[in-house]
Amino acid sequence: MSQAQPVSNRHIFNHAYVWLFLAFICYALPWSVFAAEANTLLRIQGSNTIGAKLGPALVAGLFESQGFANVRTVSGAENELQVQAENQLGRTLQVSVAAHGSGTGFAALQDGSAELAASSRPIKDGEVQALQGLGDMRGADAEQIIAIDGLAIIVNPSNPVAALTTEQLAAVFAGEIKDWKALGGRPGPIVLYARDDKSGTYDTFKELVLAANGKSLAAGAKRFESSDQLSDGVSQDPAGIGFIGLPYIRQSKALAIAAGESQPMLPSTTLIATEDYPLSRRLFLYNPPGTPNEWVQALVQFAHSEAGQAIVAKSGFIPQTVQAVQVEPSAGMPEDYRRLAAEAQRLSVNFRFQEGSAELDNKALRDVQRVLDYLKANDKMRQKVVLVGFGDPKNDPARAALLSKLRAMAVRRDLSKGGVLFREITGFGDEMPVAANSGDDGRIKNRRVEVWVY
Repeated sequence: MSQAQPVSNRHIFNHAYVWLFLAFICYALPWSVFAAEANTLLRIQGSNTIGAKLGPALVAGLFESQGFANVRTVSGAENELQVQAENQLGRTLQVSVAAHGSGTGFAALQDGSAELAASSRPIKDGEVQALQGLGDMRGADAEQIIAIDGLAIIVNPSNPVAALTTEQLAAVFAGEIKDWKALGGRPGPIVLYARDDKSGTYDTFKELVLAANGKSLAAGAKRFESSDQLSDGVSQDPAGIGFIGLPYIRQSKALAIAAGESQPMLPSTTLIATEDYPLSRRLFLYNPPGTPNEWVQALVQFAHSEAGQAIVAKSGFIPQTVQAVQVEPSAGMPEDYRRLAAEAQRLSVNFRFQEGSAELDNKALRDVQRVLDYLKANDKMRQKVVLVGFGDPKNDPARAALLSKLRAMAVRRDLSKGGVLFREITGFGDEMPVAANSGDDGRIKNRRVEVWVY
């Protein structure tokens, strides 16, 4: 026995040494060494607007809803991260999020390096064609609108300018208006701040402001991949002006914006939710229809859920939950509309249509169910709902009024299937535009249906 004792002591010593060595390794090596062993469930590529905050927050919420533990975010390369968690078996799972611009998301779907594309603008015709082998990327199974955002036009808080038109914005960012004095501000040069070419934010600004007015971005504009860095730069530059997603206004001042004959509008929650604000936009997830990856569908369904939309709001974007809003009657409203505003409330949703079609678009198809849920929950199903249609100008005003009412009737058809009995269906033709009618995008935006409840 006396001879065996030293052997046992050596074993104890060796085990203790091994545990001390492992503890040292775990303490000394960065977490990223171990993160490589995680099982990647899903790869998301695309928009910085989504990928910087909203996308990771939705993934974390999904993990928590699944009962996973130790949900955390691990940073990788610039604008890349992994959302990780442990499942019930203690295995580390992760979703990778790379946020280098909306265009990179569609390229990643094409080369197979991602299963989901995050985009802060609609898919382009060329991208649809490039991905046609994966299915109809504009179909309701592929295109998911997960939130509404507004492009804020920001300046330094000390800047006295309060409102601009989209035409003025285009001239400013094209470098044609170079001095603040021309806009009613203090004399001095205008310094332009813009997102980079891969950014969906830039694509949206280029489409809604620059291209719509036949302009291109001035070569001297300062370009940024990071939304935070752009906003902070403007807030510290008395001569600066930039465009940014709504959650990134930070310390800057947002301007009121007018388009065409519309009144200047600040990027408020209600005006963005209804997409009336001239620079409002949708945020998308795109997935090939019929994808075998079950985590794609799980994340999409979670994003549309009540819990997912609560995360949208917490992340600083506008959720698609339906609420009743009091609208202040004004002298610029048609008499019947002014009466409606005085007696009823408007729901925070507008129904819009597929381009060149009387069919509801993908957002509107989901909004039908959201509106029905609201009406049922608030006892508004019988004789409490008014649908109000609007449109773009026609040579015959009577035809414009008729077409706007027909749009309202199209929405009535879908809501009636859910059991709604309506109080009134009406159309106001081309009155109260929210966008310029000079371009297709503006005319499409003006073709809308509002929902009011008594």
